[in-house]
Amino acid sequence: MSRINTDFAGLVLFRRPYREHDLLVKFLTRDYGPAMFFIRGGQRKGSKLAPAILPFCYGTYVGWLAPGELSYLVAAKEVHQLKHIAPDLEANAYATYLLDLVGQAFDEGQGIGAWYDQVLAALLLIEDGKDPQVITNVLEVQLLGRFGVAPLWDGCVICGRSDRLLDYSEAFGGVLCSDHWDRDEHRLHLSSKVVSYLRLFAHLNLAKVDQVTVDPATRRGLRRALDQIYNDQVGLRLKSKHFLDSLASWDDQLTLPKRERPKED
Repeated sequence: MSRINTDFAGLVLFRRPYREHDLLVKFLTRDYGPAMFFIRGGQRKGSKLAPAILPFCYGTYVGWLAPGELSYLVAAKEVHQLKHIAPDLEANAYATYLLDLVGQAFDEGQGIGAWYDQVLAALLLIEDGKDPQVITNVLEVQLLGRFGVAPLWDGCVICGRSDRLLDYSEAFGGVLCSDHWDRDEHRLHLSSKVVSYLRLFAHLNLAKVDQVTVDPATRRGLRRALDQIYNDQVGLRLKSKHFLDSLASWDDQLTLPKRERPKED
């Protein structure tokens, strides 16, 4: 596909130095999926583009796009930074993992439409002080289909019933009702609350979410369930997830103060 000069909606996924003064920045874009951009002089002091390509920036950019190849960033129009995420260790860790996961889930050169809005909504909720683990769990559930795993959540995979206690079965690729638990002795043995949240998350539009409140035991259950599904059925080994697991292990041993969004000056 030939290179085109165009405006695009983009969200910074990651950035890394290139040569002495330049940068490579990968964006998640609405119309072209993940796309890598070359920024000449991006590391130089006084670069006009520097403020627009910081971590957790999103907005409208201008670039020469060549989907599937290296593109060139020309200018930034209206750009915002999620400035409360970066200094918060937990929020930063979850947001970084979420963006890492998203970058793996979509192919370059293919538009992602409403997925872009869902990812941005997740980051805005984390920015606003909502529980970063739970917000990330929502996207983890919804992104499973992008990795070739499409659990059936709406009812028992055998009989279709949803009015019985349900549990998740990796072997059957969805939930089993209590009438059929004997069909999989290795089902995840999840609490009814965890299963209810997983089923809710599968269809949740984060742009319509105001409050996120999940009790600690259920949060741990959600983390355990999704970690097992991703480890067993997706098989990703992301460095950002390893750090997140280390942070979670530390958090389990300590009680951290509740994060509040800083007041604007």
